[in-house]
Amino acid sequence: MKLSPPTIGQLFLGFLQIGITGFGGVLPIARRALVERRRWLSEEAFSQDLAIAQLLPGPNIVNLSVAIGLRFAGIPGAIASFTAILAMPTVILLSLLAIYAKSTDVPQITAALHGIAAVAAGLVGAMAWRMAQPLIQGDATRWIPKLSLVMMSIVGITVLGWHLLPTLLICGGLGIFLAFRQRG
Repeated sequence: MKLSPPTIGQLFLGFLQIGITGFGGVLPIARRALVERRRWLSEEAFSQDLAIAQLLPGPNIVNLSVAIGLRFAGIPGAIASFTAILAMPTVILLSLLAIYAKSTDVPQITAALHGIAAVAAGLVGAMAWRMAQPLIQGDATRWIPKLSLVMMSIVGITVLGWHLLPTLLICGGLGIFLAFRQRG
């Protein structure tokens, strides 16, 4: 796949569109837009930038937009991406909050929010599946340890109730160790 680095204007418009279309489930939409449609990043580069974004405090998509903007256009690119990713969701959120404040006792609103939550969970699951695909290719001795780390993270957080930071430190440390060991 041939990658095409964006300009500052393209970064702004790209992240503005992601911010508009990805309300409530931005990461799967961002991955598809940045890797598949716009071809700004490879699958590996997206996963690496997302991993870094998740380690930083704040919303993952905002951190990711800043990292990608910085990668392609320095500080101006980071500012453009940051501004664009937050512009429309802020306007939409403030509008929805004004409407919700006036209709908190409407059962249809509550039902709609439950449906939206289910869709958001499905989007995150689909993105996780796509991100895991490169991990399970090739010789099983190479992908089983990686998949084990994925499962360890999921079970640790969801079943055992581990906090995010210790999980990142433990599983991330093991991941780094395995990567260096596999490369020889």
